[in-house]
Amino acid sequence: MIARTSLRTPIGTLLIEGNDDVITTIHLPGTTLRATTTSAAAVLSGVQQLEEYFARERRDFDLPLAPTGTAFQQAVWRALTTIPYGTTQTYGDVARRVGRPKAFRAVGTANGANPYPVVVPCHRVVASSGLGGYAGGLRCKIGLLDFEGATWSDRTRRDR
Repeated sequence: MIARTSLRTPIGTLLIEGNDDVITTIHLPGTTLRATTTSAAAVLSGVQQLEEYFARERRDFDLPLAPTGTAFQQAVWRALTTIPYGTTQTYGDVARRVGRPKAFRAVGTANGANPYPVVVPCHRVVASSGLGGYAGGLRCKIGLLDFEGATWSDRTRRDR
């Protein structure tokens, strides 16, 4: 049985889903799913580590995850976990790191399918010409990058 719990954060309310063994999904603010009361061990661990992250006590996560996706998506998600806190890389950088230098658009698609935003830091990937997109919306991406103190350039930043 899947358990869900919500966590209020500086970027809005996250919803963490899972069971005793693994976290299955983290939903960014705006999901229409409802939280349930849970004592599921993995979900509670996710809440604790995300609370530590937003309290600036944690930069890396050590959670039981079980992402499902294509081999390419899995490679991209693994690469994302190596992008240091407070830094950014371009979609092209990630494409080169996974051995597919021309697949920068596919990296963007894999980013959008990331089941563990924040924990698997897809917000740290930006377009070479600026910010790029984000499944949780640009305000959420900007909030996470600003929270981490990441430097990036984007013409739309002044319009936020």
